[in-house]
Amino acid sequence: MASKQPLREFSLRTYLAKAGSGKTILKSAKKEVLFSQGDAAESVFYIQDGRVKLTVVSAKGKEAVVAILDRRKFFGEGCLGGQTVRMATATSVDASTILRIDKASMVRLLHDEPVFSKFFMAYLLSHNIRIESDLVDHLFNSSEKRLARVLLLMAHFGKPGKPETVITTVSQETLADMIGTTRSRVSFFMNKFRKLGFINYDSGGMHVHSSLLNIVLHD
Repeated sequence: MASKQPLREFSLRTYLAKAGSGKTILKSAKKEVLFSQGDAAESVFYIQDGRVKLTVVSAKGKEAVVAILDRRKFFGEGCLGGQTVRMATATSVDASTILRIDKASMVRLLHDEPVFSKFFMAYLLSHNIRIESDLVDHLFNSSEKRLARVLLLMAHFGKPGKPETVITTVSQETLADMIGTTRSRVSFFMNKFRKLGFINYDSGGMHVHSSLLNIVLHD
């Protein structure tokens, strides 16, 4: 009697690291558009390395930054929920390595691989919590607090694991778009944070210190 073949063990890390059936690895240059608002939504993307900015443009031509996503984040997942066109434009902030997963492959994976389904569901729930927190932040907090919160989130304070206290510098124009204020106000607050010792700069980028939480928590 022929021996049974061992069941294939699914490796989440391996799947998200390599190209394969329905998967393509993209190498994007800095400021390269990955997809544009209004494009057909036919795939999901996963950031292996680098950062991606999501922006939307209103009917009157006003642009707003929805999010800046770093490595190990998904984007474009709206296609899984019936979204037929892209609601935002995705642009690489830095030179980035991104895994593109066809919608059909993603749906099949979610159906067939419980390990991946659990991982992706946890990601979506975390992402939804972040969106709700962003909405509350915009409704009730000052632009100074919103800026402090964005910097802390970019440095991963409050998330599992050690915070990345050094973050790649983001333009003040982008920060202003993210928190809904002017570049001059961002410049004023950044100078204030630096003078108070909450942030500092060197050749490696911007250092964000946990003491910046004082701005967020202060009433």
